[in-house]
Amino acid sequence: MAADTPDGGRRRAKGPGGRLRQDLVWRLESVGFAGFVGLMRLLGVERASALGGWLLRTLGPRTGTQKTVMRNLRIAFPDMPATEREQLALDQWEQTGRAFAETAVMDRLVAEGRIEVVGRERLEAIRESGRPVVFVAGHFANIETQAAVIVEAGIPCQVTYRAANNPYVDVQIRAARARYGIRLFAPKGGEGARELLAGLARGESVALMNDQKFDEGPEVTFFGQPVNAAPGPSRLALRFGTALQPLSVVRLPGVRFRVTVHELIALETTGDRSADIARGVQAITSFIEARVRENPADWFWVHKRWPDRVYAALRADEA
Repeated sequence: MAADTPDGGRRRAKGPGGRLRQDLVWRLESVGFAGFVGLMRLLGVERASALGGWLLRTLGPRTGTQKTVMRNLRIAFPDMPATEREQLALDQWEQTGRAFAETAVMDRLVAEGRIEVVGRERLEAIRESGRPVVFVAGHFANIETQAAVIVEAGIPCQVTYRAANNPYVDVQIRAARARYGIRLFAPKGGEGARELLAGLARGESVALMNDQKFDEGPEVTFFGQPVNAAPGPSRLALRFGTALQPLSVVRLPGVRFRVTVHELIALETTGDRSADIARGVQAITSFIEARVRENPADWFWVHKRWPDRVYAALRADEA
């Protein structure tokens, strides 16, 4: 029996006893997760969001991840006063906590009309054309709102996700997404790539998050520092002769959101495929950076976005 590791790899449980213990832990975790979801749904959208925000604003700065948050903020905003970075760190913890709690009540959030869409005509044009696009977005505010908007527009779309390590919790997450219309999933990895290719061949669009650390792929610039970014969206767009459709979302007061459908990014085909892909990757990365600069508290600062050498240089400065 294999279990997902936090880095997306696979590890083997040791022997029947190890497998049984792992299964018991998973089941207990799934009961706890179900209880959390039940509590959030009992509270309703606004109180659930507020509770999630308060919890992470209170607990997040006490975790080891706070060091990653502060280092990320120093890399991105080296000239920002330290007090402003500390405030921004608190604000992003609250946003992250709100978004996590809101996943339990996303169907109600959608049904209550808490999402406004700017550029809806672009989605309508995609639907009417019958031709697929590659949606690209980042981890802003509540990322589920972006998928909900695509589905609400009537666009068949493969939505990528990373399965939860706990398979019983993963079933609950998938069921929660199904409540607001997200039913097409493409697990990451080789199997997921095949599903994405098959979906595009059928005329279905695909949606990919493109703002997390990727150890391979073209090196591009993000906040003036080198990063490796996933080439998948650009590769798919070039292969199927389609465009990249960027989306972004910002949090508004009162547990409301504004999803913006931006202008298409048309990729250039020069005959040098590697260079064409690299330009697409940089275009997406520059788009993400611009959105982060507009609303920095909305971004997911808790993951290590830059290569180890960038963090090493920062630690050297701290010494």
